[in-house]
Amino acid sequence: MFVPEIRDAFKKLGGEKREVIIVGIESHICVTQTTLDLLREGHKVYIIADAVSSCNKEEVPIALARLRAEGAIVTTSESWLYECMGDASVPEFKQIASLVKEYNSKTKEGLQALCRF
Repeated sequence: MFVPEIRDAFKKLGGEKREVIIVGIESHICVTQTTLDLLREGHKVYIIADAVSSCNKEEVPIALARLRAEGAIVTTSESWLYECMGDASVPEFKQIASLVKEYNSKTKEGLQALCRF
């Protein structure tokens, strides 16, 4: 949930609407409630699909579909990283590309599990 302490921290940052990245467990509970709270307050919310889970794996795709319908942007860690960089001319590009390559098999494994549903 978007608890008062976090809400206050956002206000201290200037009060404007933010872009928020969501990762976590229990996609159908914690991730969902936090995302819905943030969306209601006008924030842009990205949910990293390969970085959310649930003890009941069938809950994940249902939660992601609901949150997408509510206005959240459901994406992957790799897509989000490259989107943040903008293009290959940024100095950090090679470092990020190396991380993506290093963790490619784990990311692929997670996404394949999600795509079964």
